[in-house]
Amino acid sequence: MQKHSAKWVPKCLNTDQKCQRCQSSEQLFEFSRCNPNDFLSWLVTMDETWFYHYDPETKQQSVEWQHSGSPHPKKFRVHKSAGKVLASIFWDQDRILLIDYLPKGQTISVEYYSSLLVQWKEKRRGKVTKGILFLPDNAPAHQTLASQKELAYLGLQCLDHPLYSPDLAASDYHLFPGLKKQLKGCHFSSDVEVIAATETWLDGQPSEFFWVACKS
Repeated sequence: MQKHSAKWVPKCLNTDQKCQRCQSSEQLFEFSRCNPNDFLSWLVTMDETWFYHYDPETKQQSVEWQHSGSPHPKKFRVHKSAGKVLASIFWDQDRILLIDYLPKGQTISVEYYSSLLVQWKEKRRGKVTKGILFLPDNAPAHQTLASQKELAYLGLQCLDHPLYSPDLAASDYHLFPGLKKQLKGCHFSSDVEVIAATETWLDGQPSEFFWVACKS
């Protein structure tokens, strides 16, 4: 006999949710099978995330070289700062397409999300005319009927991202972790400084960084 700890999973899916995830995966596979050379170039994704004025370092980041007889360092628990900025980021296999920061006192609404779609289309009109497979995350404002109508009106084909499907959120697995790792431990005095540091890091990433994320 052996003891085994349970594997952590984010959500216990019911039968309908499992079927929906299979259908979404089959949809992506079908697009990639029919257009193996153009599939990644058509794919655009977006997601939102918080950037804090101060986000504490992880234990791994605070590791220090020491002699065998040195006392173990102590790290006191520190919480994230109250100051933060919510960013909505659109990107593809080549670069960041659009970044927008939610104004203070507002929430992610259907109207705000629709305005971002219009901004992105106006800035990237040439890319849209070539064909787009749009993969948003499954936030409530992105899944409403009004949002789907706006996508259809703009001529964007939206890929399905069912609930509790983190494996389809490329931003959470590649883009955001690398960015936030660079910001951890840094103290910013204002939203402007957070935004500047965020965009400096993103602008410094080569196109291969985004291509790897889309491919994975």
